[in-house]
Amino acid sequence: MYFLGFDLGSSSVKACLVNAESGIAVASAYFPETEMAIDAPEAGFAEQHPNSWWQNACLASKAVLAKAEVKAEAVKAIGISYQMHGLVVVDKDFTVLRPSIIWCDSRAVPFGNRAFNDLGHDYTLHHLLNSPGNFTAAKLAWVKANEPNIYAQVDKFMLPGDYLAARMTGNIATTASGLSEGAFWDFQANEPAQFLLDYFGFDSRLIPTLKPTFAPQGELTSIAAAELGLAAGTPVTYRAGDQPNNALSLNVLEPGQIAATAGTSGVVYGVSDQASYDPKSRVNTFLHVSHTAENPRYGVLMCVNGTGILNSWLRNQVLRRSINYDQMNVLAHEAPIGADGLVCLPFGNGAERILENADLGASFHNLQLTRHGLPHLIRAAQEGIVFALYYGIQIMKSVGVGLQTIRAGEANMFLSPLFRDTLANLTGAAIELYNTDGAQGAARGAGLGLGYYKTPAEAFAGLNVVRTIEPDMRAQEAYREAYGRWLKLMTD
Repeated sequence: MYFLGFDLGSSSVKACLVNAESGIAVASAYFPETEMAIDAPEAGFAEQHPNSWWQNACLASKAVLAKAEVKAEAVKAIGISYQMHGLVVVDKDFTVLRPSIIWCDSRAVPFGNRAFNDLGHDYTLHHLLNSPGNFTAAKLAWVKANEPNIYAQVDKFMLPGDYLAARMTGNIATTASGLSEGAFWDFQANEPAQFLLDYFGFDSRLIPTLKPTFAPQGELTSIAAAELGLAAGTPVTYRAGDQPNNALSLNVLEPGQIAATAGTSGVVYGVSDQASYDPKSRVNTFLHVSHTAENPRYGVLMCVNGTGILNSWLRNQVLRRSINYDQMNVLAHEAPIGADGLVCLPFGNGAERILENADLGASFHNLQLTRHGLPHLIRAAQEGIVFALYYGIQIMKSVGVGLQTIRAGEANMFLSPLFRDTLANLTGAAIELYNTDGAQGAARGAGLGLGYYKTPAEAFAGLNVVRTIEPDMRAQEAYREAYGRWLKLMTD
């Protein structure tokens, strides 16, 4: 008996099979094997077509079954994790009307900012806990204003994971947690934000049916099952945005616990029992996957868009793929802490929320042609990413999220010793790396949604710490001096 998790990311769709009885992941696969393209038809735009997500999900599903030598009938439930804040629009025949406007697209910032000002900052923050900013609601407003012919055909809007689930089951649905990440949830009324719908002129019928995060949400149709290589009737029992799901995958469900991820973007995600917010909406509060009205749980999310994508850009564009990431990490260690004065602002992947939706672009500063080489360039980039994350962590602390231990999967940028050492030394927090990822978390979520696991403790029986990184007190001063130079450059 197995549970299958999908993680729909910006660069790939990953699938993972978890043995229900042991709680151990038995196989995983992802497609495409190279990174999924992000289209930018104009500066600040970022789009992907939902059909490509589906095609890659089908390939990953068949591959993971073949790798594990598991029959389709042995998969008893499906969970879905997905890139947050994206917009998918379909007509009444479930035809996708335009490419998805994904999370790092900046075009809708003026619409969100205008709503924030017109509705009033205090009122909006009190109800949404966030500015509408660059979230899904603002993206739909952009479509309404700029593509009226398309908007007129919209029957439902969805988040990326909603689309994947609908493609599987034929049912268009979403969750309260999902609506909160799109700035569609009124935390005071505990229902979709009618005042925001009215402001933008959205018909409430555009909102999909609400389903619980952990619960049967539909069954695979015969057509979808054939394309995925699975059995018709297999239930989808869990869905969540990638960052709440990453927290779930690390068993981060209670106040004071912290989860981090560093893929295309970098995120630090803390759980709180207080509906708090940052007045400037630089960090954002959503309903966590474990939230209930009786036992409220909120996820406070800090995101830096330009994380792994910067490391990838260096490898693909500067190094022309001449070396792999492990070799880049070895090379970076040839430069000293602080990269001998070379400073990197790691942005350049759309508007950054921690910078109040400013889009600064990525840049290197203080480059000395007679002193700096590739080791300095790589080290400055990785340090710059950590410095940006640390800048956001300070904002999280201002809204009451503490930081003692950071939990993360042993994947992506956390595979870099330089990256994780810099983060541990700068924050003073131990980093615990676990044998998990988003697809594995989604599979465990499926088991919880099916009711097979009665408690999270049962679901996480196979979760283990594989590495712990403790801060090195001897290096902290050097890192903090380097951060000071970075901060001065960014704020001047």
